[in-house]
Formats: sequence, C-alpha cells, structure tokens
Amino acid sequence: MPESPYPMLPVEEAIDIVLSQVHPLSPVGLPFTQVLGLVLAEDVHAAEPMPPFRAASVDGYAVIAADPSPARRLVGEQMTGFIGDLHVTPGTAVRTTTGAPIPAGADAMVMVEFTEEQDGYVEIKTPVEAGSNIRPIGQDLEQGQLVLARGTLLGAPEIGLLAMIGKSEVQVHPAPRVGVMSTGDELVEPDHPLKPGQIRDANRFSLMSAVREVGGVPIDLGRISDKVTTLQESIENGLRQADALLTSGGVSMGQLDLVKPYLAERGTVHFGRVRAKPGKPVTFATLDSIPVFAMPGFPVSALVSFEIYVRPALLKMAGHSRLHRPRQRVTLAHHIRHAAGRTEFQRAIVTPDNHGRYTATNTGLQGSGRLLSMHGANALLILPFEQGDFPAGTQVEAIITGPLQETSSTSA
Repeated sequence: MPESPYPMLPVEEAIDIVLSQVHPLSPVGLPFTQVLGLVLAEDVHAAEPMPPFRAASVDGYAVIAADPSPARRLVGEQMTGFIGDLHVTPGTAVRTTTGAPIPAGADAMVMVEFTEEQDGYVEIKTPVEAGSNIRPIGQDLEQGQLVLARGTLLGAPEIGLLAMIGKSEVQVHPAPRVGVMSTGDELVEPDHPLKPGQIRDANRFSLMSAVREVGGVPIDLGRISDKVTTLQESIENGLRQADALLTSGGVSMGQLDLVKPYLAERGTVHFGRVRAKPGKPVTFATLDSIPVFAMPGFPVSALVSFEIYVRPALLKMAGHSRLHRPRQRVTLAHHIRHAAGRTEFQRAIVTPDNHGRYTATNTGLQGSGRLLSMHGANALLILPFEQGDFPAGTQVEAIITGPLQETSSTSA
C-alpha cells in the first residue's frame, strides 16, 4: 500500500482550517413566517411604540385616582379595537376591557373584582393610585428601539416580535443546502435484498439526517459507483445544486478510492488525513469556493467526522456565532483502552448526579463499523493523542452531543 501524500494533522488544526474556509451564506429576504430556526442578518428596530396608546392591563373601570366620589356614574364602555369618544371627569367612570385604550381624562384602572356596579353607578372599594393597571405608551417597546440584533437565532418569541412590530419580511442567512452522496459498488438501497458482497447504504441516510438536525437542507445525490466518470459527474451535479457537499467512501488508498484524486485535480485539498480515531482519512477540499467534505466509508467514522468538522462549518454558513457543542469534564466509570497514536472520540453515555458530578460509560465495542455504538450516546469522550489507557476514575473531557439525564446520588 503506497504512503498517503497528505500529512496527518492534529484534530484542532483541521477544525481551524475548515472554519477558515467557510463563510456565512449571503443574506436573503424572506417572509417572517418562513424564518424559524434561521439567523437574522440585519438589525431590526421598532417603527412605532408598543403599546401605541395607553392601554388597560385589567378588566375594570377607568377613573380619576384622586376623585373622592364614593360612587361614580358610568358614562360609557371602552372595548378593544377602537378609541371611543369618551371622557372621564370627577364623579364618572368608563367600563374598560383588558387591552383597550384608556379613555381621555382617566389616570387609573380599578379591577372589576374591587368594585360593585348598580343602577348605572360603580362603587370603588379599594384605594386607587394614579397609573395603576395602565400600560403607558412604549412600555414594551420604544419607537426606534433595537428589537432584534443581527446574529439572533429566530425562535418562537422572535417570530412573535417580528409580527408585533409589523416586520413582514426580514433579511436572514439561508439554511445551507448540502448535497450528500455515497460511493461504492458494494452499496444497495435499504429496501434491496443483499447479494454476496453487498451491504446496504446507511451513510447517506444518517448524514442527511445529521444535516437536517443542524438546520441544513439535504439534497440526496444518490449512490455512486466506483467509476471515475460517474463520480466526476455526480460531484459536478452536486456543485450546481448545493452550498456544500458530503461524500462517504473512496478516501483511503485503494485502487477504487477515487474521491481524493478528483478533488485534488478539480480544486484545493486542504487536508487529507487527521490524527483521529475514527475518521483518519477524512478529507476537506474547496471546489469553486464550495466546501467538500469527503468522509470515510465506515458509518461511525462518517458520523463522528460530521460531528467534529461538518457540523460547525454548517452552523457558520448559516450565520451562527456559537459553532461548537458544550464540553464537560467527566469521570470514567470503567477502564478504557486507548492507543496513544491518535486522538480518539469514544461514544459514551454521560450521566450527571445531584451533586454536580458527571460520570461516563462508553457504549461498548467502539469499532468504526459498529453504528450501534452511536445509539443512545449523548457524548464523545476525547481521549488525547500521546496518552495511553485510562483507568476507571480518570477525568477526561467530553463533547456533549445530546440531553443529559440526571440520576439521584446518596453518596456524600
């Protein structure tokens, strides 16, 4: 087997190279109803105050706080949606609903629970202070106020704010379109019966799902045979449709590993090997400024490589500022074997207790082909390069990839 021409880079250096080569996608204007989960590409200010009028915050009666009258004559009713021609003077009141404009002359609202209405008069049974139960103009938002800053991730509250201020179209970074293909003559579709020497294609579907989970839009480029012309046509087709490409398989040193040579011929290969396990032959290139991630063929290698290199890149392309998963120091619940030649990412279940301690258990056999090792995992244990086995009780750093389920602990 010939030696790879690509130097073996440290993991952190490979991540830095990826992030130096990808950039946020150009903003587009979209209706505010279509921007959930996207990142804002402009500052949004309030064009008018909110509320735009003095508004009642309770159901009750609009009155003058200093009015000493024990009972006040009702001169009308102020409902929501319009401003009535009503005026409160000493000795009078206006029945007013929550959210309705405060009638002229009134400076307080009395909750209906503290009143008694009879024969066209209302008796006030509680002391009244000026301004009580009234929302002043601009209490929520002042005119011209910055409501949402550029870089904000748009969730349900932010969509509501856009609706509130009448921002019906907004500039956002679009979700990256990611072309995904699998290479290999041995691959068949999941619903296909297996013939001798064949395996079902899992990578394409797991990688497209990973793209969706991070907010991208996957484009299924299908299964690609181990033929130079077919591979080249498929990559070029992907470049015409997508903002980024993911391939799996064909990145080692065998006679049918055709991906790296074409990427090197067609564009710039920024790295072709990383000192990582799994995922040593992962390759990153740019073709016409479009990032291309060539993943190993083993399903765990492909998914772990996605987590380490592709996920932060897609987040950056979508305009996010937080690109990396949280990390946590954890205590190993059992002995873990580790060859010191590469940084290893072992799949694990991390469990916090009620004393703020985190315990990690790996998911069993950590082979690159054992996709079951990803099932149920909520973390990747980082076992550093140049360190050997890790005894039970050792603390290591973990990338937290899923929710942590706390367990109770009775120990001191």
